[in-house]
Amino acid sequence: MVPEAGVPAPNFETVDDQNRPLKLSDFRGKWVVLYFYPKAMTPG
Repeated sequence: MVPEAGVPAPNFETVDDQNRPLKLSDFRGKWVVLYFYPKAMTPG
């Protein structure tokens, strides 16, 4: 699945650097930059 510019990202949950839960929806209405790293050991 390749994300396309301008398409909303799916909501997801993770933890921050202090192990507190963090959801993408927590930033609704704010500017957010997401960077998707390529899979390890693949070109790109």
